[in-house]
Amino acid sequence: MHLNGGEIPEEYKKYTGRKISIIIAGIVLLFILLIYSISVGAVGIPPFDVLETLLGVTSSSKWQTIIWNIRLPQALAGIVAGAGLAVAGVAMQSILRNPLGSPFTLGISHAAAFGAAFSVIILGTGTMQSSGVNAVVLNNPYITTIVAFIFAMIATGIILLISKIRGASPEVMVLAGVAIGSLFTAGTMFLQYFADDVQLAAVVFWTFGDVGRADWSELIFMGILTIICSAYFIMNMWNYNAIDAGDETAKGLGVNVERLRLVGMVISSFLSAVIVSFLGVIGFVGLVCPHITRRIIGDDHRFLIPGTLVCGAILLLASDTAARLILAPHILPVAILTAFMGAPVFIYLLIRGHAN
Repeated sequence: MHLNGGEIPEEYKKYTGRKISIIIAGIVLLFILLIYSISVGAVGIPPFDVLETLLGVTSSSKWQTIIWNIRLPQALAGIVAGAGLAVAGVAMQSILRNPLGSPFTLGISHAAAFGAAFSVIILGTGTMQSSGVNAVVLNNPYITTIVAFIFAMIATGIILLISKIRGASPEVMVLAGVAIGSLFTAGTMFLQYFADDVQLAAVVFWTFGDVGRADWSELIFMGILTIICSAYFIMNMWNYNAIDAGDETAKGLGVNVERLRLVGMVISSFLSAVIVSFLGVIGFVGLVCPHITRRIIGDDHRFLIPGTLVCGAILLLASDTAARLILAPHILPVAILTAFMGAPVFIYLLIRGHAN
């Protein structure tokens, strides 16, 4: 491909234009899905009324409470959490040059689950209500969230410490994550063995990831953090492209591979820990979305990172919407649906040879 008089070749314009068009189409699809997600549920709301309410066109208060206090926060939490987990996954896979890298497979989610179990069983943050609705609740969800976050970051610290001792090689990080995930899973089982019925139910309740838990303050915090972390990854997209060509090549191009790998792991782990701490364990989003996006857009991180953000948001919002409709009026936790959907999709990608 040659430059003619400094002009960008037509083939390259088509190459980039197609990828940009796919990302824009994904954003449009996400907006349509957002309106649909808000409109469906136990009380059906016409999509046009949803749009008018969100734009402030109508002064009618008929749907205001349902839309602004219940469905919009839940839908936006699905978008933010999906985008955050997906971009953390694509960053981990790129940094580690390993298709199995994700917050779930590196043990961060398992560590957060152990922290929640520790909070409920040892600190007593789970309780029983006499009402039939939400019979088991967390009487102090903030302590549970903080403890879950602390243990998620402890897991991240152990992974980074091991990798620092051995040299920050991708294989060491992944294997350390798998071992730590197994360790925290065993710890959770140990705590559950000594728990009573109420504590056990509260632990299970927390473990089921659910985007409906987030209120506006938590949603705003997750949103700001996701934007900041995503901006960091986008700023380093050329460095990730260089790492894909090999560590030696990247170093030859002036990339500080070790620092990029460690900082990227800390940022992606921190983002994952915050989301999991607020919403519970939501698996496979960070694992599957980068592979889906690679099949559609390719490996160029200039388009892969924004595409994965959109893909994660669409996947989790669609999963949450489906979880509310499958057994209506009963609502399934979204983590159940992502596991049922994510595992077969990832196995399919492995069989087709697109996850290498």
